[in-house]
Amino acid sequence: MAARGHVQDPNDRRLRPIYDYLDNGNNKMAIQQADKLLKKHKDLHCAKVLKAIGLQRTGKQDEAFSLAQEVATLEPTDDNSLQALTILYREMHHPELVTKLYEAAVKKVPLSEEYHSHLFMAYARVGEYKKMQQAGMALYKIVPKNPYYFWSVMSLVMQAISAQDEKLAQTMFLPLAERMVEKMVKEEKIEAEAEVQLYFMILERLGKCVEALDVVRGPLGEKLTSELRSRENKCMMMYRRLQLWPECNALSYKLLLKNPDDWQFYLSYFDSLFHLMDKSWCQPEEGEHCVEGPVQTTVAEAVKFVVDRMEEQDKKESRPLRGPYLACLELIHRLRERGCPDEKELGTYTHTHTHTHRSFLGCWLFALIVSIGCWSSGDPLELMVQFFGKFGDKPCCITDLKIYLHLLPPEQRSQFKNRLGELVPLGEAGEDGFEFPGDTKTLQRHLCVCQLSRALGLQHALDTEGKLRLITELKAHYHHGLQFGKSCLKTELQFSDMYCLMAAHVYIDLWTETGDENMLWQCLGVLEEGLSFSPSNAQFKLLLLLLFCRLGAFQPVVDLYSSLDAKHVQHDTIGYLLTRYAGSLGQFAAASQSCNFSLRFFHSNQKDTSEYIIQAYKYGAFEKIPEFIAFRTRLNQSLHFAQVRTERMLLDLYTEADVTLSLEESVKAMGVCPEEDDIPWDNMRDNRDLTVLVSWDPKDRELTEEHRRLSLEEESVWLKVRSLTLRLLASLALLGHAPSPRNSDKTNENGISAKSSTLQTLLSQLDQTLETAAQITEKQTQYPFLGPPSSRLASALSSGSCHCQTSALQLSLTLRELETTGLDDSSELQTQICNAFKSSVAQLQEMLSRCKGDVLEMKDGRLTTRPALLETLVFFVETVCVVLWVASYSASVLRPLKSSLQKKKKKKKDSSTAMPVVLCGFQEWTGSLQGVVTQALDHVKGQEASLTALKLAALTLEEGYSQTQEECGFTRAAMDKVQSSYLGSLQELGDLLRKRADSLKSLKI
Repeated sequence: MAARGHVQDPNDRRLRPIYDYLDNGNNKMAIQQADKLLKKHKDLHCAKVLKAIGLQRTGKQDEAFSLAQEVATLEPTDDNSLQALTILYREMHHPELVTKLYEAAVKKVPLSEEYHSHLFMAYARVGEYKKMQQAGMALYKIVPKNPYYFWSVMSLVMQAISAQDEKLAQTMFLPLAERMVEKMVKEEKIEAEAEVQLYFMILERLGKCVEALDVVRGPLGEKLTSELRSRENKCMMMYRRLQLWPECNALSYKLLLKNPDDWQFYLSYFDSLFHLMDKSWCQPEEGEHCVEGPVQTTVAEAVKFVVDRMEEQDKKESRPLRGPYLACLELIHRLRERGCPDEKELGTYTHTHTHTHRSFLGCWLFALIVSIGCWSSGDPLELMVQFFGKFGDKPCCITDLKIYLHLLPPEQRSQFKNRLGELVPLGEAGEDGFEFPGDTKTLQRHLCVCQLSRALGLQHALDTEGKLRLITELKAHYHHGLQFGKSCLKTELQFSDMYCLMAAHVYIDLWTETGDENMLWQCLGVLEEGLSFSPSNAQFKLLLLLLFCRLGAFQPVVDLYSSLDAKHVQHDTIGYLLTRYAGSLGQFAAASQSCNFSLRFFHSNQKDTSEYIIQAYKYGAFEKIPEFIAFRTRLNQSLHFAQVRTERMLLDLYTEADVTLSLEESVKAMGVCPEEDDIPWDNMRDNRDLTVLVSWDPKDRELTEEHRRLSLEEESVWLKVRSLTLRLLASLALLGHAPSPRNSDKTNENGISAKSSTLQTLLSQLDQTLETAAQITEKQTQYPFLGPPSSRLASALSSGSCHCQTSALQLSLTLRELETTGLDDSSELQTQICNAFKSSVAQLQEMLSRCKGDVLEMKDGRLTTRPALLETLVFFVETVCVVLWVASYSASVLRPLKSSLQKKKKKKKDSSTAMPVVLCGFQEWTGSLQGVVTQALDHVKGQEASLTALKLAALTLEEGYSQTQEECGFTRAAMDKVQSSYLGSLQELGDLLRKRADSLKSLKI
């Protein structure tokens, strides 16, 4: 709340109870206390604002806003009122009003440092960079402090970053910012590291890399001390940009001597080495090689350097560092990439690439190293075995070695696994024939061997029996390893959790290869058991979440996602795992909740980012400000954000429109404008983390960049379909409640033809998008199981939903034409409409026939699922909603036409005139639609009855599969969750269908 530091001010004492009530969330008491105070002190502006805050928090936004504006028009200058108004406007999402407050305050108190500072921050919240620059300079003139001057400079940089015209940024904003900083440099007024960082940023953006390098190397560079090796990192960045490879090589070499475990400098070292070799760079005969020290230009020198680092680590009594050992593998990898057939023959390779006698001596040196075994004969297998011997008891060992497994030829893979197995001291075999580790370090080594075995493809090569034996072994190791974690807290993971996860992966392999659903049920059981011992294991939860969604069971998924306790940007990166299935499985209430998880984060992003930017200005973290802006932009352009926002609005329409509110009222409440497309299609950002699930699969089974591209393309097209559907429904709602003049002038005047035109345009776009969608689904792209889930595109097209909805929406245009033409001379048009009525019923009947079948059935003691039926049923219900909205619009068109016809009959006193075809057709249509909805309700009831009658206790789980009674219990629990979820989905779908059936009964003309 507002500052309350001036204890001697009697107003502070009077206001304190109101502050306390607001801080404690007791808004009603705060309002009452403010009213009491205002009776005695009518001119106490802050009390009015605090009352407005209480009103805002109790949902009385209009009253709160008018009260705040009363105070704002008085242009208060007391700190309490200004800060209270700032809080209120931020809660109302009107930060632009804060700027007006402080503009007025600064005019009244022009020498106030505090008010000028608040004005600057108010401009920062709304991104007014030009005014920020002016406010910063005004503040500097009043109080000549460096931070205020550099606020103004940074505001110039932000004008350059946000400028649409890059030329303007490079010729005006950035040069002006550079001159402003140079002025301070010449006057020797640079005081803080942040000011040097800003100078470097300006020069970098101007492309003045040489000048930027001079700044870092010079006296100003000595101020760069807050980050470890900040100066060296900036030098390295500039060397790479300027392609000064000798300096880059020498600096990397020097830094690696100091810290031989810094991986980024190994990469710089190798990059520069090969660039120098490619350019045949020669060292000068006299003087230093370069300003950074000696330069290395041959592979032999690189080998000697790396081997020397390894020998240093071997001599250490403490634990060795991983960097030098991995550098050996990286060097072999790079040499092979460059076409060296065998790293043992580096003499020939070095000679042909450097053309120097010294290189030949270098290869002799390399041969000497190989002969004395310092480099393990240059054999990747030996190097990796050596690495495992030193670091195999660390979880990082698998991730370190996995990226170099391609260096092993296929014939060496089994040998490699066996060699590693020899380095794992297991105990004697037990009754089940398995040998177990005696401590956690040995357990980690054994686990690493299993992980590497999977990454090499050895597990995938096993037959079904071999995989079942492997699962038994992994589960045995998992259960044995639990003894080491008996004292672990609930928030800690068990040492043997990865055995359990790997067993689940092998079960998934068996399920995808054989189609045996028992493998999937046992996989769920294993994961449920693992979660019971490690309630905080995110990988168990993520895999369970994925499997339940694949089975069409959304009910248990929401709790699993909630328990992950996703923070901040994770709602964007992993939220897709939940929201992809949110609307497609019939759990509408849970779907709405899951959309809210993500939307809350996106909606708070704008406000939160503004606060981060303000803090960055306050503490001089200027280089972070562009990052915050880029982060905000990336989130605003997020694919996931657009998907969730669209799906949430469609979900609300399907469940609420024409039930609690009319379609038109629902659309207006959402603020959907059919003419406007607010999705940034050209700048769409795919922020999904598609590798969030741990995988040890070999490279040929991993997610590729092509998979990522195809997934983004598929998701974008599906989003386009849904977005156009939403806008079409909004257009239909606005069309349905518009007046219907007959002459064209009035039509244009009232915007009716414009609305019809919008509908026609959107339908054309939807047709084109569906053509693109059909081409994409023809590819039948298969993603890795642990990769991105397929979109709903294929199932939407195969169910007939898209075609039926498009036809229904097209019908509304034909009805619009009938409304303009009238009933007298429109027999062909009426026949066309009647045919469309019949066609829509036939399409719905066909869709319903695709929903027939049991979603969960038991045969021969085995449980099988058909989740696709559930998804098709959801599409059917959505389509019914759309068709009924079109029917409602049809009634609104035909009702006045029928009324007009009856009036004419009365005037002519002619009762023998036949009823127009379209009116009879509409009555038949509504009757047929009622029949289809009744059939659907009967089907849903039948499914509910069969699910309720299903006795899972009769299932045989143990037979043929080595499951203990306890494991069977976890498997049954998973089955119960699926059964319960299916039942919940059917009940919600049935409820919605009943509501639609009720609204259909009231649809008469």
